[in-house]
Amino acid sequence: MLLQLLLDPLVEEEILETMQRDAEISFPGLGIFGLNPPASFTIFGRTIYFYGVLIALGFLFGILYCARRSKDFGIKSDNVYDLVLLLIPLSILCARSYYVLFRLDEFAGKPFLSYLAVWEGGIAIYGGIIGGVLAILLTCRWRKIPFLAFLDLAVYGVLIGQIIGRWGNFMNREAFGGATDIFCRMRLTDPSGRFIEVHPTFLYESLWNLVLLIGLVIWQKKGKRKYDGQQALLYLFWYGLGRAWIEGLRTDSLYIGHTGIRVSQALSLVLVLFSLIVLLLERRREHPAEKLYVNRVKDAEKEEKTAEDTKKEEA
Repeated sequence: MLLQLLLDPLVEEEILETMQRDAEISFPGLGIFGLNPPASFTIFGRTIYFYGVLIALGFLFGILYCARRSKDFGIKSDNVYDLVLLLIPLSILCARSYYVLFRLDEFAGKPFLSYLAVWEGGIAIYGGIIGGVLAILLTCRWRKIPFLAFLDLAVYGVLIGQIIGRWGNFMNREAFGGATDIFCRMRLTDPSGRFIEVHPTFLYESLWNLVLLIGLVIWQKKGKRKYDGQQALLYLFWYGLGRAWIEGLRTDSLYIGHTGIRVSQALSLVLVLFSLIVLLLERRREHPAEKLYVNRVKDAEKEEKTAEDTKKEEA
């Protein structure tokens, strides 16, 4: 069934562009009804939103998984934990700045503190990714690690964070798409009984990223990664492709001024084109196994062990 509010376009637009924290969730096409998870809980009189909790969990599991897999990229787990010192503040700052930059009209005349008020809502994933890349770059310079090797490893953490974090949108009943009658449509019913049926874009993106994560894990374990930066390029291509499609369904996009061009959609298409060109160019080049950073580290460790064994024999 399509949107019941079609008789009142103004109300429809208002509802589709705001979160519906008090709405009951159903997936009628899948036979799932009556989901009503709380959007928040209270601890010592303070309201904690599950959106933030899920983002934090995604971040935590992403870091732990990267630390566990770091050896496969020639990187020490301690270097992953070093990254956290820069990652948290830079990702939050850039995610908020990205959001504010494309909504300057809404912040005009407001106190400066409102520009930083992340706790009031308003961050952008692409901004967070930009902050993460800056944090990785600084960490690599600090610890003298090849940037592209670390970037390949970080892709796992980003994907895990996005897969889990997107369910914060589910808890908030936000970041959904336009009206649809697709089989997996999500129905949001407000306390008055009015409802809308929309694209569950949070679910689309979470599943899209899960497919990529599983694919990359299998691909890397089979030894298919031929050069540092290849995994990051595959992420940019796949994620950009999916985000360009999914962003076109959403009703809460950021736009470039008054052009009607969605910021995330435009950026996604640029990243898809860029990554595809680089992947095709690199495919034509030879990539000796000994140039991969993890193999260089292994070779250096073997030489060091051989030197130590020689010294022991001579002693």
